[in-house]
Formats: sequence, structure tokens, C-alpha cells
Amino acid sequence: MSPTPLPASIDDTLTLMDQAGYVADRSLATVLHLALKMKRPLFLEGEAGVGKTEIAKVLSQTLGRDLIRLQCYEGLDIASAVYEWNYPAQMVEIRVSEAAGDTEHTELSKTIFDERFLIKRPVLQALEPSLNGAPIFLIDELDRADEAFEAFLLEVLADNQVSIPELGTVKAEEPPIVIITTNRTREIHDALKRRCLYHWVDYPDAERELEIVRRKVPGAAERLAAEVVAFVQKLRAEEDLFKQPGVAETLDWATALSELNEIALDPDMASDTLGVLLKYQDDIERVRGSKVRHMIDEIRKDASPQPQSMPIA
Repeated sequence: MSPTPLPASIDDTLTLMDQAGYVADRSLATVLHLALKMKRPLFLEGEAGVGKTEIAKVLSQTLGRDLIRLQCYEGLDIASAVYEWNYPAQMVEIRVSEAAGDTEHTELSKTIFDERFLIKRPVLQALEPSLNGAPIFLIDELDRADEAFEAFLLEVLADNQVSIPELGTVKAEEPPIVIITTNRTREIHDALKRRCLYHWVDYPDAERELEIVRRKVPGAAERLAAEVVAFVQKLRAEEDLFKQPGVAETLDWATALSELNEIALDPDMASDTLGVLLKYQDDIERVRGSKVRHMIDEIRKDASPQPQSMPIA
């Protein structure tokens, strides 16, 4: 089975994203098309919940490629991210060789440091050939990893290879499609950014966010979807929150209210379900109660048609 061809233009990239239900703007489609065309890693930065990780999933789905995900965290090391040796199996091999009288040190070293005993982690898996074409390699939330691991990635991103002291250099026959995401909890070093194409994934405007809700929560009433989006947009624009809600939270809130059979925003129900939308108690206390009611009134006032003034005779 031959791999699905990459999109030939920006418009094709937009269509590809649209087919998977991802509502992308043209600037994102442009940089994504260039990353695929130039075979360069794509570095996506933005607030949590704006859809960065979803881009890699969409590419995997639409291009029919394997998705290999490396979830970063503090303390991530080579053994967890790249490879490690299967020490128990190596010890068994040593015991078997000793029992058979094969005790030559040089030959035994070659035997136990064989690829049979190599446990491949996401980085090494991403460099392996695949019948479906180069895999999508998602390095998720790189800002959570230590700077030492970030420095290690330079060889992978620049040369699509990993050096294993006991085996030598493992180089990809075809570079993986690399998507790197960060929530900007710390700055990523310029040396890594220079190896990538960069894009800031921002919160969507009201029109695009409403389209996302329509696609992802088709069971939500149209009025409810519109009011949920207007409420979230107003929160982001006017309220000084510790953590603004992302698109993921908008979808969760619309889904929760729809499950409760709401067809429009009710002030009491909105206050009771703010924990779906906001994740910090201080933010919830700032908004709930009279503030929620006031915001809903403003949303409906802005949405209602304004009376036409009568012409003066």
C-alpha cells in the first residue's frame, strides 16, 4: 500500500484539515504546507487547549501515517525517550553463553549488544522505515522537559539520526514529519527553534470557534453553541483570569450543557457548571453568580437586532 501523497498546495492543506474536522486559518495551513514541502519540523507554540496536539493527530488520520507521540515531562531521559537495553534478556544471554563455554569477551559483547536486545522508544521508532510512509512524530509539550533533553534533540532534528554508542548511528531513510508543541511555560533555546518552522497557535475568533463547536458538538442547540462561544470570547477579552479557557474547554462546556438538555445559557446552570470551563477556584469565584448573569444579559443584548431609526420627513 503506497502512502497518501502530501498536499500539493496551501488550499489542498486547508481541504485536508477540513476533511478531518479541523477548522484551520490560512496562516496555519501555509506554514504546515511549507513544513511538509521542505521536510522541516514544525514548532507550534500557544496556550494550552488551542488545538496544537490535534494538528498532529489530523495529519496522521488524513495522510494515513503512523502517529508516534513523545509526551514530555520533567526528568525525561534517553532511556524513556530514545532507547534502552533489555538488561534481563542480556543477562540470560550471558548465562547461556557461559554454560555453552563461549566466554570470549569480544564476541560476547557483540552478542549482547545486538538489536535483538534494544528496546526502542518513541524517538528511535520515529526514525524507522514504515510501509505507510514517514510517520508523524509528535513531541508534545517540550517545555516540560529539561534543557538537557532539549539539547539532545538537536541531532535528531538536524540530521534525523541518533547515535547509539554500542551500535553506531541510526539514521532515518525518510525524515519523519515532526510536530513540536509547547505551552510556553519556559523559553525553548534558539538553537532548536532555528531547525524548525514556527507558528503561534492563537485562540480562534468567534466565527471560527463557533464553527469548531458546530463540528465537534453537533448535538448542541444552535443558540446554546452561539451563546457558549460568545460567553467564552467575552471571558478572554474582559476578564483577568489566571488561566483563560481554551477551545478544548469550550467544547467540554458545550458538551456538558448539551448533555443537561440546555438549549440556551441559563445563569444558574452556567454558574453550576463553570468547573467544566475554568480550572482554578479563584477564576470560578470571580465569574460565578451575578457576573455570569450580567455577561449573559450583555451577550443577548449584543445579539438582538437593533431597532431601525425612522427617517425624518
